[in-house]
Amino acid sequence: MYNPPAFAVADLIEIRAMIRACPLANFVTATADGPIATPLPMFLDESEGEMGTLYAHLAKPNPQWKTQAFGDGLAIFMGPDAYVSPAWYASKAEHGRVVPTWNYMTVQARGPVEFFEGTARLLDVVSRLTDLHEKDRATAWSVTDAPEAYVAGQLRGIVGLRMPITALTAKRKMSQNRNQADRAGVKQGLSDSGQAADVAALIEG
Repeated sequence: MYNPPAFAVADLIEIRAMIRACPLANFVTATADGPIATPLPMFLDESEGEMGTLYAHLAKPNPQWKTQAFGDGLAIFMGPDAYVSPAWYASKAEHGRVVPTWNYMTVQARGPVEFFEGTARLLDVVSRLTDLHEKDRATAWSVTDAPEAYVAGQLRGIVGLRMPITALTAKRKMSQNRNQADRAGVKQGLSDSGQAADVAALIEG
């Protein structure tokens, strides 16, 4: 990923927070027939490995886990994003030398891929993933709320994914390369649009 210094995020704590904020990743592997990508809810185990380890699961009929992959896997996490109109820049009125762009946040994680079966490991993955997304609900649902035989049947239909992270690239492109007046204009324009308040909140100035 092209990542100019103005937009690069290097702090591991900050990068992990970005991953947690956008838990649905595109998981990509390179194969002889071309790349294969699957959208997957993933969770990061920060205690496992220097950079952490990603876990997820795929449906057994999904050919990605059966197809030989070349090199590392790639997990792409996309955070808030929005189109930026040049009409919002103060610079437009000054000299007109402005063009549209896009503001966004993303993290790319790479690492060797392991697919696994086995009831105990799969149950651990689906339980941790479920607990992660249910923990803030007033009435949290747990895997143990479903009948044991039903859960066992569901587990037979999936395979687990483990990817220890060996490389991380993170980017936060939020108009840092514009002057304060332009940033303020983008922030206001996004807020007024009513569709990108999350992006507006991430712009400084």
